[in-house]
Amino acid sequence: MVPTRVEISYRTIVFTIFFLVFLWFLYVIRMVLVALFIAVIIMSALNPLVARLEKKKIPRAAAIVIIFALTLFVFAGIIAAIIPPLVDQTKSLVNQIPFILERLGGMPIDQQVISDQLGSVPRNIARFVIGTFSNLIALFTLFVLTFYLLLERGNLHRYLTVFFGSSKTEAKAEEFINKLEHQVGGWVRGQLILMLIIGVMTYIGLRILGISSALPLSIFAGLLEVIPNIGPTVAMIPAVLIASSISPVTALATVALYFLIQQFENNIIVPKVMQKAIGVKPLVIIIALITGVKLAGVLGAILAIPGFLVLKIIIEEIYASGRFQKS
Repeated sequence: MVPTRVEISYRTIVFTIFFLVFLWFLYVIRMVLVALFIAVIIMSALNPLVARLEKKKIPRAAAIVIIFALTLFVFAGIIAAIIPPLVDQTKSLVNQIPFILERLGGMPIDQQVISDQLGSVPRNIARFVIGTFSNLIALFTLFVLTFYLLLERGNLHRYLTVFFGSSKTEAKAEEFINKLEHQVGGWVRGQLILMLIIGVMTYIGLRILGISSALPLSIFAGLLEVIPNIGPTVAMIPAVLIASSISPVTALATVALYFLIQQFENNIIVPKVMQKAIGVKPLVIIIALITGVKLAGVLGAILAIPGFLVLKIIIEEIYASGRFQKS
């Protein structure tokens, strides 16, 4: 049997080297790509508002600044309104931890051990504050990226003509961006509405049940709505533990409350708010979340759905272009 001889051309070697270098380069700038992706998500959510102001004869740059200012003003107002009661209720919750553990465990808890552990909380808070300030530059960079993406929104379709090939027109690229903006931007706006609704419903329900730490628990529930299916279940755990320290009946009532809220969300809120924005099967969402967590932890879970939507739109456009069709 004559041995098979495999020949590799210089062109193949050069292409392989450049491809590996390109992959290494992408890995090095991965955080820049993540920041750019987040900026694209924010741009998709804010551009319809900017476009409305632009229709009222307001220059686009001024419209972007107005939307940014209004967004920051709303968030600052919300934070200023909830911080005082949030601090009080969180402090009360921390003070209840030894008693909750003792009641759940059925054995005395060494208060000195708990006090030593809780004594590190101020130091951890200080580290968190320092870390927050150290990340302000990254946050400012994200705002700058979003600002320029919004400013260049009208020209983005021209930058994407390479993606669609020379035979495609700028109109096709514009259609792609509009679809991306509609689905990803709709997801962001729908997610914010969903977080607000679930947070308010949870707060009202916990207050009715007489749980004093309703505000931090409801904020926690609202924030975890960004992680579909998994978030609501995780948010229920601390609420049930706290309710168990009151009475078994309160604990069962808390489980029922979260169950009813989740059923109301799945059957009424999500179809009304998110169905048009996503249109993705729950199984696909779960797989995307698991993949996101595996790749990038919590950040990966948060960006899993918009990342999947972008990938889905790109694949649809590639197939629509006929590149994979047989000639």
